[in-house]
Parts: sequence; structure tokens; C-alpha cells
Amino acid sequence: MMQRSALITGAGRSAGVGAGIARALAAEGWDLALSYWHPYDQRVNSTEDPYAELRDLAAELEAIGSRVMLLPADLEQPGTPDVLIRNAAELGPLSGLVLSHAESVDSSILDTTVESFDRHFAVNVRAAWQLIRAFAQQCPDDGGAIVALTSDHTVHNLPYGASKGALDRIVIAAARELGERKISSNVLNPGPVDTGWMTDGVREALTAQQPTGRLGTPADVAAVVAFLLSSPGRWISGQLIKADGGFSAS
Repeated sequence: MMQRSALITGAGRSAGVGAGIARALAAEGWDLALSYWHPYDQRVNSTEDPYAELRDLAAELEAIGSRVMLLPADLEQPGTPDVLIRNAAELGPLSGLVLSHAESVDSSILDTTVESFDRHFAVNVRAAWQLIRAFAQQCPDDGGAIVALTSDHTVHNLPYGASKGALDRIVIAAARELGERKISSNVLNPGPVDTGWMTDGVREALTAQQPTGRLGTPADVAAVVAFLLSSPGRWISGQLIKADGGFSAS
């Protein structure tokens, strides 16, 4: 079987969802290009030594047997997505694209700045479209799969929530527009996943809303993504899937 290669964006933090997805795909034999942008991790997540986390993650994945590329990518810049896909494809034609990057800074209708609004849409929407386009243009003859992580958070999170809504529409459109290229395309909403951003109060409140009695983990999300990228999983396309342990059930 031909070796499969995938690009995972937003994989700069070892505790993050992108890193969890990387571990799951490595275990299934994928070669991986991981994009990251440390200035964001330092600005938003206060990560002290982000490259150390990334270096350790790469070593972990290589120990499993994957070839790994680490690619810095400032997705706010319009020229970055095409370069990122071109560099990632040095592993071989990409048959998997996982969009797990995001600009995510809380603000509300009355206090969101134009600068913040534009940055969210540049990173979460424009870059996603450009990455999908470039991915499709280099996809192998037997096609591939796109999975984008989304959220339904909106209140007091205007630019993030609005940009995720736009992302959803692009990814679902890709299922139709790229179907003839044998490319599946889905949006995955994992619900609340504790990757280190939750306070004790937030963690307690969200756990109380979970029918399972626990919050989701990156490994939970990763298992679903790995299936959607698999050959059987590619029959699922054009869907917004909520894999959140019942969090959204009402």
C-alpha cells in the first residue's frame, strides 16, 4: 500500500487537539507535516518554550514510524497557505488535510476591534479556503480527505464564532465542488475539550453538562478524524459532525 501523507495545521502544542490527531494518524502509518506558529502560542497560550514541545512531539511520532516535517506558518499572511501545501507535499502527494489551527481571542459585539475581526477571518476563513484549494490541486488520483475542526461558540466570542460559521460553509461546499476529484470534506465539532485553557470553574461547569460525566480529550477527537481520513470514512462527506460525547444533545 502506498504511504499516506497528511498536513495537520495548528499542531504546535503537545497538549492540543492537533497533536492528538498527529499521534492517532502516526499510529495508523501516516507521514505527517505539522504546521505551527509560535508567536500565536506565546501571545494567546503563554507557552514559554513552544519549540521544545514541538520537538518532543516530532520525536514521539518518529518513534512510532512516521516521517515528520515541522513547518512554521503565519496563516494571517495570504501567501502562506500555498507555500505550506507545497512544502508539506515534499513528503509525497497529500491525501489528508486536517485544519486544526485557529485564531481564538474572546470578544463581544461591542468591544471587538476591526483588527481582531480581520485577523480571525484571515486565519480561520481565508487561509482555510486557500489551503483546501491548494490541497485539491495536488491531491493524488485516488483522492483524499479534508477535516476541519469547528465550534458553535458564539456569545461573547464574535470574531471566532462568526469565522467558524464561515469555515463550515466552505468545507461543506468542498464536498460537492471537489467530489469529482474523489475528495471528501467534513466539519467536526468536538465540543469542549480541555487542552489547558479551562479554569477550574469552567471545567466544573462544562463537565456538569456532559452526559458522559467527563470532558472530551484530544484522543477522543483524534479517533474520529482518523476514521474520516480512512478509506471507509471517506464515504462520509459534506457533513457537520458533532462528536462531543452528547454535550450538544437536548
